[in-house]
Amino acid sequence: MNPPLATPFAHIVDDDEAVRDALSWLFRTRKVESRAWPSAEDFLAAWRPDWRGCIVLDIRMREMSGLECFDALLERGNTLPVIFLTGHGDVPMAVGALKKGAFDFLEKPFDDNALVDVVIRALESNARRQANQETQANVAGLLAQLTPREQEVMQLVLVGKFNKVIADELSISMRTVEVHRSRVFEKMGVRSAVELAQLLAPGRD
Repeated sequence: MNPPLATPFAHIVDDDEAVRDALSWLFRTRKVESRAWPSAEDFLAAWRPDWRGCIVLDIRMREMSGLECFDALLERGNTLPVIFLTGHGDVPMAVGALKKGAFDFLEKPFDDNALVDVVIRALESNARRQANQETQANVAGLLAQLTPREQEVMQLVLVGKFNKVIADELSISMRTVEVHRSRVFEKMGVRSAVELAQLLAPGRD
């Protein structure tokens, strides 16, 4: 059964049952929800693009390795942060995975609290990403309500042009500009050009 989409999980992917049990217990002590998977194949079979949380992935497993699993996730467009658990000889591989977008890696034997701290940071990072995506989707929905003329007026407002200048550029009356400007603010849910610019600013959390 798939978990509720709103619930973020730390997904533990390790073929060592003792490690899975130990990490599951550790995460419970810090109130981190987790799910454990005995193999990369099992995890990939269940993976969904709308999951929230992070992945704690062992590099060396008997069948599909953690690195192979990571590559498969990249191909699928996975956005969950990936934290690798590595042995000493795996550090160069883990560094290579970081360059491909992994969130972090911890070398065995790792400090329990250090691992949980990294997991919590990964969960927070994913939550920020999800919130930003939802905000972008909401803004896109608001923009879709604007008429072509309102979009033209909005773009000129955003670059700081006064109503009279906008009226001249678009060959319409100042009163018409004022009406369009008011409708843009109303539809976008803002009260000023400054708020509109902040709403549309890229890369905000």
